[in-house]
Formats: sequence, C-alpha cells, structure tokens
Amino acid sequence: MAHELRQPDPESHLLLERHRELRAIDAALADLSDTGEGVPRPRHTGLLTFTGSAGLGKTALMTEARARAVAHGFTVFSGKGGEKEQELAFHVVRQLVQPALAAMEETERRAFLGSWYDIVSAALGLEATGTARVPDPTGVRDGLDWVMTRLTVMKAPVILLLDDMHWADVESLNWLASFAPRAEDLPLLIVAAYRPDELPREAGAFRTLVERHRNRPYSLAPLTSAGVARIVRDEVGESAEDEFCAECWSATGGSPFEAVELAIRLGERRMKGTRDELSAMRDLASAVKGPGLLDRLHRLGTSTVRFAWAAAVLGTSISPELAASIAVVGREEAVDAAERLRTARILKDAPGQGGGLEFVHPLIATAVYRDISASLRVGLHNAAAEAVHAAGFGPTAASRHLLEVPCEGRPEAVACLREAAREYLCAGAPEAARRVLTRALQEPPLPEDRAALLHELACSTFLIEPAATVSHLRAALAEPGVDPDLRASIVYRLTQALAHLDRVAEAAAVAADEAQQQAANPRIRLRMQADHFVWSAFRTDEPDSAARSRKLARLAERLTGRGLEERYILGLRAWDAMMRGEPRQTVLEYAEESLRGGLSWTAENRGFEVPVSVAVAFAYCDQPRRAEEQFTKGLAECETKGWRGSHLALGQTLFGYIRYRRGCLTEAEELVREGLRTADRVEGAVPAQWFAIGILIQTLLARGRTEEARQLADVYHYGDVVPNAVIYPDPRTVYAELLLAEGRNSEAEHLLSEVGEWLDSRSWRNPAWCPWQLNLASAVAPTAPDRAIRLAQDAVKRARDFGAASAIGQALHTEAEVTGGPASLDLYTEAIEHLERSPASYELARALVGHGAALSRHGRLQEAADRLYQGQEGAVHCGAEALATRARAELSAAGLRPLPLRYGQTDTLTAPERKAAEMTAQGLPAGVVAKALSLTEQGVTRLLSSVYRKIGTDAAGLARALETFPRPRP
Repeated sequence: MAHELRQPDPESHLLLERHRELRAIDAALADLSDTGEGVPRPRHTGLLTFTGSAGLGKTALMTEARARAVAHGFTVFSGKGGEKEQELAFHVVRQLVQPALAAMEETERRAFLGSWYDIVSAALGLEATGTARVPDPTGVRDGLDWVMTRLTVMKAPVILLLDDMHWADVESLNWLASFAPRAEDLPLLIVAAYRPDELPREAGAFRTLVERHRNRPYSLAPLTSAGVARIVRDEVGESAEDEFCAECWSATGGSPFEAVELAIRLGERRMKGTRDELSAMRDLASAVKGPGLLDRLHRLGTSTVRFAWAAAVLGTSISPELAASIAVVGREEAVDAAERLRTARILKDAPGQGGGLEFVHPLIATAVYRDISASLRVGLHNAAAEAVHAAGFGPTAASRHLLEVPCEGRPEAVACLREAAREYLCAGAPEAARRVLTRALQEPPLPEDRAALLHELACSTFLIEPAATVSHLRAALAEPGVDPDLRASIVYRLTQALAHLDRVAEAAAVAADEAQQQAANPRIRLRMQADHFVWSAFRTDEPDSAARSRKLARLAERLTGRGLEERYILGLRAWDAMMRGEPRQTVLEYAEESLRGGLSWTAENRGFEVPVSVAVAFAYCDQPRRAEEQFTKGLAECETKGWRGSHLALGQTLFGYIRYRRGCLTEAEELVREGLRTADRVEGAVPAQWFAIGILIQTLLARGRTEEARQLADVYHYGDVVPNAVIYPDPRTVYAELLLAEGRNSEAEHLLSEVGEWLDSRSWRNPAWCPWQLNLASAVAPTAPDRAIRLAQDAVKRARDFGAASAIGQALHTEAEVTGGPASLDLYTEAIEHLERSPASYELARALVGHGAALSRHGRLQEAADRLYQGQEGAVHCGAEALATRARAELSAAGLRPLPLRYGQTDTLTAPERKAAEMTAQGLPAGVVAKALSLTEQGVTRLLSSVYRKIGTDAAGLARALETFPRPRP
C-alpha cells in the first residue's frame, strides 16, 4: 500500500529523466567489456564524468553504474570525497586501493608492491619499513600509477567510481589528473561525479582533464514538473492533484533528492495530494533540509542529537564506536541513536562489511555539522582527535581535528602535528605537511623546539614555495641555542632554497659565513666550506674564481677522503681542475679519490651536485663509461628513494649528454627528451629544463635538424634569459651554435665574444667543457680568417694542456677548417689521429668527412674515398643524418659511388678487438700487438679506435673498463 509506513528504496526515482546519462554508462561499459583474452581493443571512453549541483542525483547515477558494472562481472573500486576530509592527503586514493590490498596477506601484499612498497606505503596508509625515506610527489604519483595499473591488469576489467570529487583531497585529484589518460590503454573505466562550482582552486589539473577530454562532462538538469509528479504519485497515489504536484516541484526546485525525500514524508503522513494539504506539504518540504531537518533531528532526543553531531564531525567514514565515544553516550544509547537516525533517513549503513555509518546525503551532513555551536564544535573536534589517535588511526587522522581546535600551547598537540607532517612528507604530500606544521607553529611549540619545527616547515615548503622556505630557515637560524648539527642542516637547506630561486651568490655567502662561525667544530666547518665551494663554483658572477680555486686546491691537498665532507671537497677539486683546464690526470686522480669511500647521490642533507659533477668530469676526460657507471648507480639510488622529479630529470638529461659526447646521438636524444618530459611535469624544475633544452638543441644540431632545434628554443625562450647559475653545456654557447647553423654568424660572434670574456675572467680555459673559441673561429672565418686561425690555435693549446684526445682532436679539426688550403690536410690528419684514441665517435666522423672533402678538393681521390667511406659509416652509426648526407654528396661530387655499410652497429667487441684491447691495457706497444694479430700498426690503430668508441674510454681507462665489459661470445 502507498500509505504503509516503510523504509523505501528511492534509487529508481532518483534516476528519473536520466536516460541520456544511463545510455552513456551502458555504452562505456559495453566498450569496456569488448576485450579479447583480457586485452582490450583501443577504446575512446576511459573517462566518464557527471556534474551538477547538490541533490541532482549524481550519487544515484554512481550507485547505478556500480550495479550495472557488477552485473557485467567487472571489478569495482570506489572512493568519494568528504567535506571534512579534504585535508587528508590521498584520502580518496586510499579508499580505492586499500580494500584490494587488505584482502592480501602481508607477504603477498609486499610481493605485489615490490620495490614500490616503501615509496607508496605512506600514501596508501600501509606500514612502511624505510621510515627515513621521503619520496618526492612525482615519485609517489608514479608509484600509485604502477599500483593502479597492476591492480587493473590483475582484476580486469575495472571500474573506478569517484563520487563528490569537489571534496576530494588535492593529492588525490592531482594523481587522478595525471593517471586518467592511461585509462584508454587499460581495461579501465573511470566514472567521476562532482559539483563544478565547488571544485577547489587547487583542482586546476583535474578541471582541465575533464573539460578537455573527448567525453565532455554530462551536466545534470533538475527534474521537470512531470518527473516530480511521477515521484509524488508513486508514493501518495495516482489521485494526487496536478496543482499539488506542481507545488511539490516548486518547493523542491526539481531536485531528485528533495523530491524523493518529500514524497516519502507525504506517504508517511498518509496524504492524498489535495489542495487542502498544500500548507502541510510545504512544512514537510522545509524539513527535508535546512531548519526543518534540524527541527526533526532535535525531536529525536538529546543523545541522538549528540550522536549525530559526533558523526558529522567524523565526516564520511563513521565508526559507531568512535561516534559514541565523542558524543559521550553509552553503548546501548549509541545503538538506539543510530537506529533512530536510520529511521529518520539521516544516517544509513555504509557499504561493505565494516559496520560503519554514513549520512543519507551530503546535504544532510552539512546541515547537521553547521547545527553544532562553535564552542561545542571545538570540544567535539578535540575529543575526536583524542579518540581517533587512541583508536590507532594515526596522527594524520587526528591532525585533521586539531586543525579545528584553537591554539592552546599544548606540547602533545605539537607532537601529534609534527608526527602527522612526517607521515605526509613520506607520502609525497608536502602541502599537507606544511598545513599541519603551520598550525603546530601557531600552537606554539616549546622554545627549545621552535628551530627544529621551523626547519621541518621549511622542508615541507621547499618543493612548493622556496621563498617561504628561505623565510622559515632564516627565522630558525635566529633562534638561540640551536644544536650544531641541526644548524648545519638548516644552513644546507637554506643554500639549496636560495640556489633554487637563482640566488646563487646568496647561497655561497650563507655557507661562507657559517663556515667562519663554526671554527670550533672542524667537521661542520669543513661541511660548510664544501657548500661554499659548491655554490661559488656554480654562480656565474663569482668575483674572484682564481682565489677560490687556489684555496680549494690547498685544502684538497691535505685531505685523504676519510669522511663524506672530505670526499665532497675532493670531488669539487676534480670539477674545478677540469673547468680550469688543468691536466686531466689531475682531474681523474681527485675524482677517483672522492669516490673511494662512496659519494651517495641521496645522502641526507646533501645535494647531488658534487656526485653529478664528478661523474660528468670523467666524460670530459674521455672516460664516459666511468661516468655512465656513476649515473647508473646514482639514478638507481634516486629511484629507490622515490626521487623521480627534478633529480631524475637532471640525471636522465646528463646521462643523455654523456651519450651525446660519445656520439650515440639517437640514444642521447631519447634520454634527454625523457629528462625534459620529467622536468616539465615537475613544479619548479627550471634548472633541469635549462640543462635538457641546451643538450637537446646540441643533439638536434648534430643530427642536422636545425629547424626543430629552433622550434625548441623558441618554445622555451632559450637564449632570452641568462641564468645566474652555471649550466652545462653553457646556454649562450649552445644558442650561438644554433645561430651558426642558421647562418647568423655576426650574432653568434657577439654572443661568443661575451662568453669568452666571462670564462677567461674566471680562468675557465677548458675547451672540452666550453668550445667557445672553436665556435667563434667558425663564426669569424669568412670575414676575419687570421683571427679565426689564432682563436683555433689557442684552443688547440688549451686542449693540449688539458690532455683529452677528443678535445685536442676537435680543436685541430676546427683549426683545419678555418686554415683551409694544403696546410689544412696535415691538421686534419693529426685531428683524426687524436680522435681515434678517444671514444668521441661523432667528432671522429666529422673529422673524417671533413678530411675526405679536403682531400677530394686537392685531387687525392683515393685517399678521399677512404676517409669519406669511413666518415659516412661513422655518421650513420652515430645517427648523424646530415653528416652522412654530406659524406654521400662529397662522394658523388668526386665521382665516387657510396658503398653499403661494411659492418653492423654493435657495442660488442670482436675477438680481435678484445685481444688488442687486453694487450694494450697491459702496456704492450702497437708493434707487438700488430705482430700478435698479424696486422699492420695502422690496422691496430683502427681496431683500438673501434674499441675506445664501443667501450667508452681511452687508453688510460681501458684496463678498468675491460674488467666489467662483457666478453665476445664464442
């Protein structure tokens, strides 16, 4: 009977006039179900979103989507935002993933997550084993991507149902925005619902995702008058008058939620739907929400009201036991209150087996929460913080409530908030950490804890607001009686933040001042000196580089590398010696000495600038394989710690730079592009972008793709701004190379002259690091050939002083080009001789083609053909398409026919190459090696040249490289 008292199921009514939306759900599910053996075909759905104001039936659509997905046999993961849980980082993500992980045994769960366990454990609310591990936000997002991808593949097809996303935490929103594009390549459908006008300002990435997706959001409209009439008549009978139904539509505004709730109340009052009942109907309509709802709540009794208030304070996931504890009601009273609230359609049982409760609708939860007086609300949140913490839900759950409590100077509150911040940092949620630490600072902490708290707050803001980091750290340094080790950490972080803001000179000054203040503590003083040397070396406007270099050299001479501080000094000495163009043997000795005790890329309170510089120094010294070994270890360290932001971006980029210097241009381009992609998705990764753009431009130019290099420079405004930090390769020199490739020699000349003056003022004379003289010689050669020759000759001298064969060969090649005529031929020959003793395959190919072209112009066609064939082959293997084209053109111009490649590209040594390498590493002369292999000495030279290029080293590093280089297969 329509008038019988009951607890109706209103879901069908809530879906009235939602045919378009239901068809979209069915189409998306059908699209998802069209798989073969678990592998989905390419789809065009991936994401389905519903928007609308409160009460329009979004949750009903989500419930129906769940039912239909289950009917298809799909796996459903669900989560929803909560008005009071927005500050709980990854709250929605945990709802999605935790049920699946909770169903696994601990060993199974750890095996499932594998190496990602410690990176994502804090974000997912799992017990972490590496408590000191603080991954960056990018690393956590990558880990969550991996977890969700693997769950999807294991349980395919999968539906993610995400309701009330306007109340989702920012961390979950950002993760979803980055992960959602993958859905189209997985057996996965994401269905989300939200109120568009209530999305937080920080939800920009999520808003962009849904608004620019091929499936635009479905905007829900209010019910028509006919729709509301249907709902009313289903409850009170078909005799309900049209005027009565129209007034019901007017009273509810066409809201499905309000219409259904009103109809239920009408049925409970046994109304007929006549004109005489209009006044009573309006009273009932006002009781659905707002004051009428609250009047109805208060009529249920004091204990029930307090229980409802406690439930509203707890938010979306309501434990009856916790609510009873907060409301200070007994167990029987709590059971009775929960039942009364269910009957009144204020609370209902939450889905699942946990025995929890939730509000029938968010509108009701909001109204009940706002019904609590301000003073009582504070007391309830305070009680909630204590109850949640005592129940073992952790400091982050308790901290949410402490944020609603006035500051009272309680040490226990400060301790809880600091503990919550540590968890948030381990979860890759620095914004959440900043929020609770700011509140802890306001509590306030005990005076002796203030400096440590400011330091923790600064660590939380470093990635999101480095300027605030500087303010917090300066305040921490001003505190009295700071522990020396803590003070050193504060200074380190301050120098990092200043450098991040491109205030490198300030960073160097801060470290220098602290070194003077720590005269009584040799260890910390040495550490501060190292930081001073780091930032001095990397500032472009250092006033007296020579004095700093002399001081560094004197200090390094006395050190043995016993501790990390000493090894950092030794590593800096290696880098400085390389920049100054000191003999490469000096560079290599200091570099190896710095590595003997280990030089971690992820040491606590240590930057990775020095380890990276040491690794790159090997590449400049013609031992790129040694550099690659360091990068492989360092990148693995970063990934293990979950550092997948700017650290990974710079590591990938510089790894690509090493491959570029070896002549592996295709691989170099791939690595640098990956580094640039990583940098582009990390907020504040500008230095990593500078490195990546410059190296990518050089690589593109080497491959002959000048237009593409120009487009890249224009997109990133490369060349418009000169950073205050030293970047390599030098940005102005790279931009000048681009100008030269475009034929804009006069502009390049002006820029390179400025670079030369700057580098000479700093006594940085190594053409291996910055070949400005070589580029300038090429720029002025058409108009000032004598000056060009002088520039090239000086570069040759500097390269010889340094001693790296690749640098000498490259400089001699340029001297040959600008000299021209018969005199250039001997210079080309000498350049090739040096380059054959180096791992620089692209520079060798360039020199071979240049020499071949010069020989051809002088009528020495047979010799020209040999050089051009070798150069063409080398260019093809390097991926230097334009150089290979030039070689073929030179051959054709000389009347010679290009030949097919004589050998395939491989990094594996042949048996003769291995034998020649081993004998050479033993110190045997070329004649002995030639006799043993039945070759000429020239044949041995070419064999060894191939060895150096394949292994990535010169003769000095050959013995060490052979220890780990794989042997040829028998």
